[in-house]
Amino acid sequence: MIRLHVPHDLAAGAALDLDEGQSRYLAAVMRQAVGDELLVFNGRDGEWRARVTAVGKRAVRLSAEGLERPQAVGPDLDLVIALVKRARLETIVEKATELGARRVLTVTTERTNADHTRVDRLQAIAVEAAEQTGRLDVPEVTAPVKLERLIAHWPADRRLLFCDEAGDARPVLEALRDAPAAPWAMLIGPEGGFSPAERSTLRALDYAVPATLGPRILRADTAAISALTLWQAALGDWRA
Repeated sequence: MIRLHVPHDLAAGAALDLDEGQSRYLAAVMRQAVGDELLVFNGRDGEWRARVTAVGKRAVRLSAEGLERPQAVGPDLDLVIALVKRARLETIVEKATELGARRVLTVTTERTNADHTRVDRLQAIAVEAAEQTGRLDVPEVTAPVKLERLIAHWPADRRLLFCDEAGDARPVLEALRDAPAAPWAMLIGPEGGFSPAERSTLRALDYAVPATLGPRILRADTAAISALTLWQAALGDWRA
């Protein structure tokens, strides 16, 4: 069944006027007609069954009919990713959504080749991935900030899995053994890796847990997917 993320509050009988993009998708692409059913969610009120009540050239209206799944919260896991090439960054956001990250924080580092990105485009990718994967929420994607600024305002209770490509740290699963379940974040570096000064700073942080992803140098998208997968297996909701 089609799933859509909507901004509206969801309750029995609520009328949902979709924006032009979603209306075009339902009417022109999916050929939905009055009376057809689909699922909607907003990240707050759970997942609802809705029915198409009106179809126009640029506007589709739905009516929320019944709660299918109550709102649930996934693991408190952030992904911190240094800016990389657009296609790889988009893949990272898509897969981070599928793998359950709650937020994707973008950063710039000494060896980052870019200092900006299309956050609206990345957020749209996260929405689409959440719709397809059955999530009841959508991870927030933040605008890039400098790594040192992020560290300066880091919350004291959040552990940071520092994926260190130097290879002299413990393997991820060993580093996570007996670690607290939440909250966590993981840090993936740029295509050029972290500078020696950045590595030294990160390793000196009380909340940072250095770990290696194996003997081979991984591209940023592979590293992010691997680290998220291993964390979910060790501490996340894959154990439920």
